[in-house]
Amino acid sequence: MNTAAMEATAIELVAPGKGILAADESGPTIEKRFQSVGVASTEETRRAYRELLFTTPGLGAFVSGVILFDETVRQTTADGKPLIDVLVGHGLIPGIKVDKGVKALAGFPGEKITEGLDGLRERLADYARLGARFAKWRAVFTIGAQGPTRAGVDANCHALARFAALCQEAGLVPIVEPEVLMEGEHTLARHYEVTEIALRSLFHELFVQRVHLEALLLKVNMVLAGTLCPRPATLDEEVQATWRCIQHAVPAAVPGIVFLSGGQSDVHATEHLDALNRVGPTPWELSFSFGRALQAPALKAWAGQVGHAAAAQHALLHRARCNSAARFGRYTSGMEAKDA
Repeated sequence: MNTAAMEATAIELVAPGKGILAADESGPTIEKRFQSVGVASTEETRRAYRELLFTTPGLGAFVSGVILFDETVRQTTADGKPLIDVLVGHGLIPGIKVDKGVKALAGFPGEKITEGLDGLRERLADYARLGARFAKWRAVFTIGAQGPTRAGVDANCHALARFAALCQEAGLVPIVEPEVLMEGEHTLARHYEVTEIALRSLFHELFVQRVHLEALLLKVNMVLAGTLCPRPATLDEEVQATWRCIQHAVPAAVPGIVFLSGGQSDVHATEHLDALNRVGPTPWELSFSFGRALQAPALKAWAGQVGHAAAAQHALLHRARCNSAARFGRYTSGMEAKDA
């Protein structure tokens, strides 16, 4: 285990002004995204779209790394160059999503468990050989009348910790992602409570599994009122709740927190990130690992048309630039009109 190299990679991934592009959509997820713009999801359309994203001129100024799906790691550009080499050539760090998705948690109706630990050691070695330098695992928690239960939270956090330990054994930086979903009628206070419980469970399990925190990144949701909450929270209330939650539950040894957008609009996610970086001094870099919140305008502009590539890349670069500014607390709504 080369801890110094992994620490350096973790720090590089959350370098000032930069964040991570999550392009690791599973087959069903990217099919839904493509359907929204009238594009059939085939291996070729997925390859072409991701090549478009990865070859965006200037993207490396605002994005440090890209999370890939297994299919993408093995694909090439139209002229035969491995996509993972394209990323490296543009100064981007390749990463890989390694979990196998969520399934029903036996004995706990309505709760989910993330699968994929079987054979993970061998898969991680293969991804490292292909050029990946970090990996991601996502756990999902839904707030309902009866849950999530503590057993469900702990089971998922144990899996996250085992994933992280195996990653570091393979020389890869783990990104652990406990996501408390925003869908539902829950209040801001309830979302805070569940997020803090999940984070405390996670870091307990990481300690037990002897995971090196300096060579790890946390990907977590912002604390938000539910999408169907009768009393929506203000942006300031959500930012203050998020700030308190990470202060209480995340060790200072972790070099960075890369927030997920969690279904927020692209602009709303940027506004939240900006406000978080205005709160005050922090032991962590507060960055982003956005999928839809970076890609949505680009996907809409592209719509499967080769002739729209430049417009799509412009849209992606714009969102990346806005989130880069948010990392410094310098984002303004005027940036949207200025670079439209």
